[in-house]
Amino acid sequence: MNKKTKKRLRKLILTILFIGINAAVIIATAVNEFSDSENATELMRVKLDGWMLIPAALCFTAMITLEFAKYVLMIKSAAKPGSFTRREVWKLASRVVLIGRYYDKVTPAAVGGQPAQILQMRKTGKISNGMATAIPIFSMISGQMAFLLVAIPCFLLGGVGNTHPALLATAWFGLLFYAFWPIMVLGTSISPKFTAWVINLVVRTLARFKIVKNRDEAVAKVEEEVHAYTKNVRLVAKSPIVLGGTLLMSLASNFLIACIPYFVLSAFGGSINFWDAYFLTIAVQAAVYFIPTPGNSGAAEGTFYIVFSSLSTGYVFWAMMLWRFFEYYIYILLGPFIYLSMHLEKKRKERDDHKK
Repeated sequence: MNKKTKKRLRKLILTILFIGINAAVIIATAVNEFSDSENATELMRVKLDGWMLIPAALCFTAMITLEFAKYVLMIKSAAKPGSFTRREVWKLASRVVLIGRYYDKVTPAAVGGQPAQILQMRKTGKISNGMATAIPIFSMISGQMAFLLVAIPCFLLGGVGNTHPALLATAWFGLLFYAFWPIMVLGTSISPKFTAWVINLVVRTLARFKIVKNRDEAVAKVEEEVHAYTKNVRLVAKSPIVLGGTLLMSLASNFLIACIPYFVLSAFGGSINFWDAYFLTIAVQAAVYFIPTPGNSGAAEGTFYIVFSSLSTGYVFWAMMLWRFFEYYIYILLGPFIYLSMHLEKKRKERDDHKK
């Protein structure tokens, strides 16, 4: 067996292994999340208003399109004019978004998305390494800022506080995690000394509860990361159009994804008005943010049961499964297809180069 054949065989084995891992993740997560399926109504007996699934699908489609457009805007601002055709920039943007979402869903605490996105953009050779790093970080920061702008008014208006005080308290706690990086980045830009004081205060508090062992080392590490984030954000946000456009699209994306549970509930005959479902969804999203499991598995289902509690017991299973498809499974399913398309594209390019 020659070297070239061995290389192809190794790639084939890795591809099969990758697809197998994806299948295992989907099966294991489904078994864990929906282990009470014996309480579900038989699928053939489910009364479903299919028309209500159309707006749910449209919300998802609009949300993911806005995410693609957000990256298109940032990539165009980072690359030299003419570096990408319109088709190329949209293809890159969609791949970067979906690859990031895939790794966010399969890694604990969503730590794998940004490195994968950075690597994908660097491979193009048309974006500087600095900007390739800055764009995913800025996307994350803008998304967190947008969620805060969506969530805080909901909580202050009392949309979820009257009937679910425990959920609201947990959601406020979750917002602290959402707010950490945006506040630190903004604070470093305005007052580096005050930000350093806040970091020291937080780390000292964590050290007092034995959550952090080496206080000085932790402070140095956090300060280094905050400064790196701030530098990267400044690279992208120097354009008012990019800054404003990205934030507006992030706001719209957060709103659209929070609308989906209402339409799913309505499809299964749930009796809840739009704003109650919307407020509860926002609260739950905040409450499960700090849960360090892949895709918030386990915690998401437990807390989202509050949203779907207006349904009969037998219908909760199917409603939860459909919601998780839009929010979680679809990205795991799309991940292998993205990599397969990239692999086929590479092979096609190699054949074309060989013919030349």
